[in-house]
Amino acid sequence: MATLSSARRVVIKIGSALLVDRDSGALRRDWLVGLAQDVLWLKGLGCDVVLVSSGSIALGRGVLGLPPTVLALEQAQAAAAVGQIRLARAYEEVLAPHEITTAQVLVTLEDSANRRRYLNSRATLEQLLSFGVVPIVNENDTVATDEIRFGDNDRLAAQIAVTVGADQLILLSDVDGFYSANPTQNPSAKRYDVIDSITPEIEAMAGDAGSGLSKGGMKTKVMAARTATAAGCAMAITDGFVLRPLTALETGGNATWFTAQSDPQAARKRWIAAMKPRGGVTLDAGAVAALARGTSLLPAGVTAVKGRFERGDSITMYDLAGHAVGCGLSRYSAAEIEQIKGHKSAEIEAVLGYPGRAALIHRDDMAL
Repeated sequence: MATLSSARRVVIKIGSALLVDRDSGALRRDWLVGLAQDVLWLKGLGCDVVLVSSGSIALGRGVLGLPPTVLALEQAQAAAAVGQIRLARAYEEVLAPHEITTAQVLVTLEDSANRRRYLNSRATLEQLLSFGVVPIVNENDTVATDEIRFGDNDRLAAQIAVTVGADQLILLSDVDGFYSANPTQNPSAKRYDVIDSITPEIEAMAGDAGSGLSKGGMKTKVMAARTATAAGCAMAITDGFVLRPLTALETGGNATWFTAQSDPQAARKRWIAAMKPRGGVTLDAGAVAALARGTSLLPAGVTAVKGRFERGDSITMYDLAGHAVGCGLSRYSAAEIEQIKGHKSAEIEAVLGYPGRAALIHRDDMAL
């Protein structure tokens, strides 16, 4: 069974019902202070932490005096706009005393469905984590419509876990794990400690019951588990209402762990290898040798470009004899590579007229 203390990178999902008091609409500050202490503990272990947090609409609803019923889209977006400021400020206020810097990252489903936007999101989050920042991620409810929504933060958290290559995803919930039936309706329901495979039977056990503030039920959590575990990320469902919920999980609190099917890097390599290439580049002998040593592909090693493709597309890398040596996600379009091929990375801005990325294909974005 996984333990938080062994994690390298953790994504933690926090629902509205944990952050906002259902009756008063006020922030549960004592709970948030406890969560900040847990984040400090994880950071002290050398673990990267990403928080996927609901709460903006629930906070904004209270400020605007909106009823505790289903809101019209425009009302929900207005509430999100008001509440998002308060949510970000609340996280900053509880984490800043621990000398932890926070960042607000707002995304929509399009940011993961569109490969170019996905790469931009990944690059931003990776840079923030390299600075030691704790990103606070939420769906951009002020602009998202039904067509571009995740709809619940369980699946959003799973997608963020995949994006950043997390090895653990923790869903802080109003239940302490996955049960064979709804435990509030069936006292004999069995809680599972570990689920190694998401079978049709497991899916059938998942119900739709959720709290008054949250949108996700157990079905969305199982969907999140399928996404996360396939990408090499173990996932836990545990009780989030206790103070210091992550410490409670680490010290034996009830939870259900969904087992990762591989490790995040191997899963990502398989995902890239399965993509249909949109074009290709030919490499000189020095670049091919450098790739074998585990380096990124730089423009200086490219001698020719094949096909038409855009940034974020999968392309094949060939040696001078025309043999495929691997594939990867290009950080430049075919037209841009035509201009910068053979050039050193320091020369890219002068050639293109704008700053570029040093690597044409980063080593994390290729499969050899």
